[in-house]
Amino acid sequence: MSTLYRVTNPATGDVVEEFPTATDAEIMAAIDRSATTFTEWSQTPVAERAALLTRVAEIYAERAEELAEVIRLEMGKSVPEGKGEVALSSAIYRYFADNAEAFLADEPLRGPEDGTAWIRRKPVGSLLGIMPWNFPYYQVARFAAPNLALGNTILLKHAPQCPRSAAIMEEIFTEAGLPEGAYINIYASNEQVADLILPDPRNQGVSLTGSERAGAAVAAEAGKNLKKVVLELGGSDPYILLDTEDVAKSAKTFFNTRMGNTGQACNSPKRMIVMDDVYDEFLESITAAAKKATPEVPGEEGSRLSPLSSVAAADRFVEQVQDTVSQGATLLAGGKKYEGGGAYVEPVVLADVEKGMRGYYEELFGPAVIVYKVSSEDEAVELANDTPFGLGAAVFSGDVERAERVGAQIDSGMVFINAPEGSREYLPFGGVKRSGVGRELGPLAMDEFVNKQLVFKSDQ
Repeated sequence: MSTLYRVTNPATGDVVEEFPTATDAEIMAAIDRSATTFTEWSQTPVAERAALLTRVAEIYAERAEELAEVIRLEMGKSVPEGKGEVALSSAIYRYFADNAEAFLADEPLRGPEDGTAWIRRKPVGSLLGIMPWNFPYYQVARFAAPNLALGNTILLKHAPQCPRSAAIMEEIFTEAGLPEGAYINIYASNEQVADLILPDPRNQGVSLTGSERAGAAVAAEAGKNLKKVVLELGGSDPYILLDTEDVAKSAKTFFNTRMGNTGQACNSPKRMIVMDDVYDEFLESITAAAKKATPEVPGEEGSRLSPLSSVAAADRFVEQVQDTVSQGATLLAGGKKYEGGGAYVEPVVLADVEKGMRGYYEELFGPAVIVYKVSSEDEAVELANDTPFGLGAAVFSGDVERAERVGAQIDSGMVFINAPEGSREYLPFGGVKRSGVGRELGPLAMDEFVNKQLVFKSDQ
């Protein structure tokens, strides 16, 4: 069996552990177990499924230190940030456990005079999840929690650099008491996904979080096989500063938000759009912040800058920045990898980025701040919407009505008013345009892979 899945410490570039890719026979056996278990799991009372998910939430909290250390080795996340991810994942499982019965309640329909009608929500079967490396636990929780609560079963293909956390998540579901086959971790190749899983009639849909290219490829295969998809893809979210009484504080808030997970988040605010009357001071403040953010050993309490997820990711990030500068952008901070090996890169501040430059439309998946100057609300909205993506946005102003007015004109799946973008278990998450289709989290999450069955009962 070939080895595709491996743990490579991004701080050093050293391979820590390897896992063999599954054989075709193992993949087919996993599909069979998932489909077979669906019959049992879908008929398990909702309250019982919810109780098991509550136990999953508890185990995440109990094992937080261990889980954070695992992803530190896999993708470089500092232990404090890792603990935060584990806590959010625990909250997601608990949220859907607490709300499953309410979300699955029959929905009465108004209108029939000769009978009674309602919508009954039923699970559809075995689902495939394809998850990324940047939030190894959280991304899985967004997909697994609502669908397990609904009664679907799951095959989970994680990112090849996250095999250890992938195995631990399956272990947690088993420890919590879910039946064998309700959640199965598979070390599948892309070819096995396309050739074995998606064509199989027992598979009822696929959820992918990843790149545009991966999303397009999976959607094409799913479409050929008439399978439902949920896609959460890239983002180039605008962060619009209309006015502020404290420019330095605003710059600090944005910089700290942008540096979360070392800038490796789809909904990270990648474009700072600033009104001209505060632009110069803002740019000076954020450049100073970037120059102070030096790398430290990932895992240490208070670590300010972790490595990117891999040496390859760091090389691509630096290449994107250097190409953008060579095309005429102004580099105010950063732009290089740190000496000493590993995937550490300097935080970047770019200005004067214009159409035609690589950094204008491409997503910079790393610690890069791009600052734009505008002179009106209309110009801010036009620039914010001039992107192929449409995931999230944030608008700041001391005049709340002004911020809401501008926010309402942004083409995105999410808008935050006077608050940095973030993720909470009760807020629906998803985008428009090339940021994907479908919603995760909140009350909308259980409306994706579900049979909304009409029931009509005649009075005749």
